[in-house]
Amino acid sequence: MRYISILAVAAGISSASAFADFGARSAEPINDVLLERKSAACPAVWTQVVAELKTMFFDASIGQCNDDARAAIRAAFHDCGTWDKSQGATGGCDGSLIVANEAGIRPENNGLQDISAKLLKLQQKYVAIDAGVTVADMIQVASSVAIVVCPSGPRVTTYVGRKDNSSAAGNPDGRLPSAVASGDSLYALFQAKGFNAVDLAALLGAHSTSRAFGQTSIGIPSGCAQDSSDGVWDVKYYTETTLTNPPAGVCPFPSDVNLANHAIVGKEFKGFVNNQGKWAGKFADAMMRMSLLGVPGGSANLIDCTGVIPKSTSNKRDMKMAPIFSKP
Repeated sequence: MRYISILAVAAGISSASAFADFGARSAEPINDVLLERKSAACPAVWTQVVAELKTMFFDASIGQCNDDARAAIRAAFHDCGTWDKSQGATGGCDGSLIVANEAGIRPENNGLQDISAKLLKLQQKYVAIDAGVTVADMIQVASSVAIVVCPSGPRVTTYVGRKDNSSAAGNPDGRLPSAVASGDSLYALFQAKGFNAVDLAALLGAHSTSRAFGQTSIGIPSGCAQDSSDGVWDVKYYTETTLTNPPAGVCPFPSDVNLANHAIVGKEFKGFVNNQGKWAGKFADAMMRMSLLGVPGGSANLIDCTGVIPKSTSNKRDMKMAPIFSKP
């Protein structure tokens, strides 16, 4: 992902926000929850959108996800990641990264201009078919598709129904952490968004498929990857970030190294070493909650479209041959 920081990988939410609403859902009558999900079918247009996104994000020549996929995952982090608990049910995952041109005017979003233009073009194409297709939803659906297009990427619970915001996020300075931030400051930053140490360590793993752009000032060559298998969604990142001498062509972010060695987050970070199954589950949970940051009412007011997101594939050969790459 073309990270300018850890959000650059990112990243919940107060009682007035989506995160608390989601967390409280376990107290709801289970029958009501099931009826709610039954009554709101995913709009058919998203099946078409997903089919186009899959083609956009997959490099068939090597059986891996490509730079557009990396950028799409980063875009989801950056649209949502300027939110914290102080904002309540405002800001967050509202499409302002593209609609308010935050990708073009804010340096922390440098490198997201190209994917922003592509996702906006796709939204404009499909909103003509279904007026409910928003930029905010397009960003989150694109991220979910990009993750599973990377071999072994987990399927993240994916909702649609967000509203777009044409106003740029207010005072986002410091909410998208820098690539040289300390472990303590990053941990505090994510706690302010409602995430704990496990969540943060899991979300960091999105750097498994990232490449650094715009980090030459801290000595990272343009395009350098954060692990040695950057087209595959695996846990090599967790091992290689902790090495004194990473493999050739691998450039860990200083911020990631700081978190890997953090007294609290580091313990969870190391718990994902050689543990693909554990990481995939924790990441998918945290990423779903991130996609609800600032969304009024959280998932209760959205439609579950997880069923149109491809299932995870275990290896490159399966990815090439999987039916998700045939026409729906």
